[in-house]
Amino acid sequence: MDTLINTNTKAHDEKRQGEAFAPFVADKNEYRKLFYIESYGCAMNFADSEVVASILQQHGYGATLNFESADLIFVNTCSIREKAEATVSKRLTEFRKLKKSNPGLLVGVLGCMAERLKEKFIEQERLVDLVVGPDAYRSLPGLIEEAETGQKAVNVLLSRDETYADIAPVRLNSNGVNAFVSIMRGCNNMCSFCVVPFTRGRERSRDADSIIKECTSLFEDGYKEVTLLGQNVDSYHWVAAQNFGQNEGYEKPVNFANLLEKVALISPLLRVRFSTSHPKDITDEVLFTIAKYDNICNYIHLPVQSGSSRILQLMNRTYTREWYIAKVNRIKEILPDAGLSTDMITGFCTETEEDHQQSLSLMEYCKYDLAYMYFYSQRPGTLAARRFEDDVPEDIKKRRLQEMVNLHRKNTLQSMQRDVGKTCKVLVEGFSKKTPDELQGRNDQNKVVVFPKKYFKKGEYVFIKITACTAGTLIGTAVDV
Repeated sequence: MDTLINTNTKAHDEKRQGEAFAPFVADKNEYRKLFYIESYGCAMNFADSEVVASILQQHGYGATLNFESADLIFVNTCSIREKAEATVSKRLTEFRKLKKSNPGLLVGVLGCMAERLKEKFIEQERLVDLVVGPDAYRSLPGLIEEAETGQKAVNVLLSRDETYADIAPVRLNSNGVNAFVSIMRGCNNMCSFCVVPFTRGRERSRDADSIIKECTSLFEDGYKEVTLLGQNVDSYHWVAAQNFGQNEGYEKPVNFANLLEKVALISPLLRVRFSTSHPKDITDEVLFTIAKYDNICNYIHLPVQSGSSRILQLMNRTYTREWYIAKVNRIKEILPDAGLSTDMITGFCTETEEDHQQSLSLMEYCKYDLAYMYFYSQRPGTLAARRFEDDVPEDIKKRRLQEMVNLHRKNTLQSMQRDVGKTCKVLVEGFSKKTPDELQGRNDQNKVVVFPKKYFKKGEYVFIKITACTAGTLIGTAVDV
C-alpha cells in the first residue's frame, strides 16, 4: 500500500520512518566498534531494532547517531508497502557510497525486506554485506565476523520458536514514558494482500513470565505505559513448562485476556495498551478485562480493510461486513466509551464502485476515531499477487482513497467535538510539537491532548478539561479532580 493517512502508534508513523537509534546519554563505555541503525515500518520493526541493539551491545558494539562515523550500518526494513521498499533501496545505495572513503564499513539489511529480497541485495545490486531476517538476530555477531573477512553473510531462516524472550531490549530512543513490548511473533492469518506470514513466519507466543518481568522492569525504571505488540495479539496463547517446578502458578494456558490482566496488576499507575486485534479473535473475555481495569486503555484497533463482504472474502479476512458490525456493536455495548480505529484499503482487486460505497457506509456507521487508509498496491509473493489481477486503475484507487479520507476527517472532527467540555486523564509524554510552553499526551481513548505546561512533568498523570479541538487534537487546561 502506497499511501498512509493519519498515522499513530499502531501503523507506520511517517514521522519515525528512517529514525536512527541514539546512544545512551553520557555513555562512558568503551566500544570496539560503533553501529548505526535506521528503522522503517511498523512498531514491531522499531521494537526489533531495540532487540538488535541489545544483542550488539552485549558483544561490544556501541550505538551512534552519526552514520559517517559508524563501522556497521543496518537498515531495519518493511515489505508491507512499495514506497517503503523504494526508500530503503535508495538509502542503501547512499550508504554503499561511503565504502569508498571507509573500505572497512559493513552495510546490512535487517527485517522483512531481508527475508524477501535477499538475492537482489546480495547478488544483483551488491548493495549490502549482510542480510539478516527477523528470526536470525542472535546470529548477528557471527555474521559480522564472517562479513569482515570479505564474505557475504546471510541468515534469513524463519523459526517456529524464536521470540527473543530472554533479551532485554535497549530503549535507546525512548521518551522514558512509553515502551513497546513484543508478546508474540509471526502470523497465521493468510490475508491475501499481506506479505507478513512469508517474511515473519508462523505465529508463536512469548513466555508470559518474561513479558511480566519486562513490563515490571520498565515500570520500576520509570516507564508509565507499555504497548503489548503482536501481528494478532488476541491469538496469544502460552502453555507453561511443567518440568523441574518451573513456571509455578501457571496451571492453565495463558490467553490474551489473562496476559492483559497480569500486566495490569503490576501497578495501577502503569497504563496498558495493545496492538493489533484481528476481528475474528478478539473475545468478550478481553473486552470484560479492559472494562475491569482502569489502567487498561479504553481503545481498540480493529482493522476491517473493506466494507464489502465480497472483497473481504477475496482478502481472506474470514468474516463478513455484518459479522464485523456485530463485533463493533458488542465492543460498544461492553465498552461504551471505547476509542475505535481501523485499517482500510481502497482499490483492491475487482473492487467496484458499489464495493467502495459499502466501505464508506461502514466507516459512517462505525465513526472511527482514527483510521489508517491506503490504496492497494500489489506485493510480490502474496496470495493476491498469485491469484488476482490488480485491475483497478491507480487514479480510481486514489480518488476512492480521497473520498474515504474526507469522510474520515468529518467523522474525527465530530468525535473530537463531542469531547469538548469533558475532563479526561492524560499521561504527559513530552512537549507539544509547536511550543515548549505546552505539553502533550494521550487520553484513555488514544487521542492526543495538548495543554499549558505550568509545573507538570513528563510521566505524570494530569486531569485536563477539554476546551477546544481540531480534527486530530484535543486542547484543554489542567483541573483538580
